Amino acid sequence: MPPRSTPAARQRRLGSELRRLREESGTSVRQAAGLLGVDRTRIPNIESGQTEAHARAVFGVADPPLAEPELQDRLALRMARRQVFARERPPLYEAVVHEAALRMRFGGPGVVREQLEHVLAQSERERTTILVIPFSAGGFPGSGQSFTYAAAALSRLDTVQLDSSHGSALIDSGPTLTRYRGLLERLRALALPEAASRDFIRTVVRDLRPLAQTGERHEHPRGRLRGHL
Repeated sequence: MPPRSTPAARQRRLGSELRRLREESGTSVRQAAGLLGVDRTRIPNIESGQTEAHARAVFGVADPPLAEPELQDRLALRMARRQVFARERPPLYEAVVHEAALRMRFGGPGVVREQLEHVLAQSERERTTILVIPFSAGGFPGSGQSFTYAAAALSRLDTVQLDSSHGSALIDSGPTLTRYRGLLERLRALALPEAASRDFIRTVVRDLRPLAQTGERHEHPRGRLRGHL
């Protein structure tokens, strides 16, 4: 029988219980991985059932709705691209995420909580940095878009990927790359420090737990849990 692409309810319940026991014992993701003799990425995968449910919820509000084959293709790409972080030496990764993205309720509080706990686990990786821009930072340029800046060994080979409701676009012109490099610097300046950002995400997760326990669901028609890179 092929493995499930989406975890069953019992799998999610078991994962939640394992995560609770690990946190109560004061064991970090890195320590748990060492004790089990597995890569650190295995721990959040075990505890959260993966985050396909969140990706499905995000793609599920596309307008017009995605046909099932396209939805499956996007899910497969989203899940497969995470494997780059399972390499022996993964790339340096930095994400700058606005508080509004953290508080979106795609799929309901339970799905979002698992997604954010996965983000927290990833933030403990040596080559990963996740920064949060809180509401208190006010307005800033680029707040209405999500983009990925892929830096190459030679700066002239850098590429920016822009995400929109119509799909993705790749940009590699020199002046545009310079503009986005400057934008990244401004975003970093507005964000909380790394440790404070991690604590901020934990606060959002704690706010979600009472809702998840009561089964209450809150869904927004727009938005996404995507950071700036």
